[in-house]
Amino acid sequence: MTLASLLLGFILFLVIGLLPFLGTLYLIYVLLTLPLRRNERIRLFLDLLQLGLDSGRTPERAILEAAASRDRSLGARYRLLATYLEQGLPLSEALDRVPRILPPQIRAMLKTGVAIGDIHKVLPACRLSLHSGVSQVRGALNYLLVLSFLATPFTVAIPIILKTKVVPSFRAIFADMLAGALLPGLTRVVLAGSEYLVLLQVGIMALVWLVTLGYLVGPRLRLWLGRIIPGGRTFIDWLLYRLPWRRKRLQRDFSAILAASLDAGVSEIDAVRFAGECTANKVICRRAERAGRLLAQGVKLPEAMRVLDDTGELKWRLANALRGGTGFVKALTGWHEALDAKAFQLEQAAAQTATTMLVLLNGFIVACIVIGMFLPLVEVLNQATLW
Repeated sequence: MTLASLLLGFILFLVIGLLPFLGTLYLIYVLLTLPLRRNERIRLFLDLLQLGLDSGRTPERAILEAAASRDRSLGARYRLLATYLEQGLPLSEALDRVPRILPPQIRAMLKTGVAIGDIHKVLPACRLSLHSGVSQVRGALNYLLVLSFLATPFTVAIPIILKTKVVPSFRAIFADMLAGALLPGLTRVVLAGSEYLVLLQVGIMALVWLVTLGYLVGPRLRLWLGRIIPGGRTFIDWLLYRLPWRRKRLQRDFSAILAASLDAGVSEIDAVRFAGECTANKVICRRAERAGRLLAQGVKLPEAMRVLDDTGELKWRLANALRGGTGFVKALTGWHEALDAKAFQLEQAAAQTATTMLVLLNGFIVACIVIGMFLPLVEVLNQATLW
């Protein structure tokens, strides 16, 4: 064998075998790290805005000067935003023209900064809302990836193969071998419920892949569902609010913008309205409207916050901030960090619990199928031994 043929064989091995494998690994890496890369682009936007403001420039001028550098890392949406600003549009309206440049929460926070006249005050809250990306990637890395691409398709394939290939032959063979005797009870249950097992496994797979889709798409999933299904966005907002870790992050974002607005001298009613809008969640917005009506009736701010926080913790923290007179942001910073840490803990615990339950359920289904298939064999062997 010549050196040329060896080299050609090695190249064919790379092209046919190794490169597709590496390409698959790279695709998994790209999909897995989507939240972190989205957050990195948002963080770059906020850093550029911060640098411009610190240099005494207006937000519009800071964005335009950064876009003039033609840096490709800024992306096409950033340049489109700069184009609208060059046409004379204010920052709030330009952000609405390019909705996909930032998540809805951060767009609302920046618009709130424009409304209160100081974007500096809302930038810490914008950065705080990016902390969820690390938790999402860790959960996907440890659990969601395995369930989506390995365990779930495999466990769905078992009942389908049994239903289409094994069960018909199984019935015919053992009907003759057992001479018309009844099959064991578990075997009859497995054979009778094979269709339901398939539907159950397919339902589990569909749920896992739906979660995977939400992970990959991110905030745009709510917009898509809102366009496709009437009331879909409202349902998603309600569902997200019911998730404990999501609720903690919504409370964190609400409280951070509320504190920044109050420190900027905004009226309590407007501050509550701004804070509700910055969560981009209709459940929180409706509760913020109720709190605003209570404030308009003369109810004190800490008491009005009870409609937004069932635990009452926000109420007494605002009361302490009012008595201390040190500023709302400073008084509530520790609570915001605690909410963020608690959300991380709850999300990881939920991922572990869901994974464990799905693995146990799949194991129980497979065990029932295997035992149900082998029980008639045991009956046949017993009859052959007695005979």
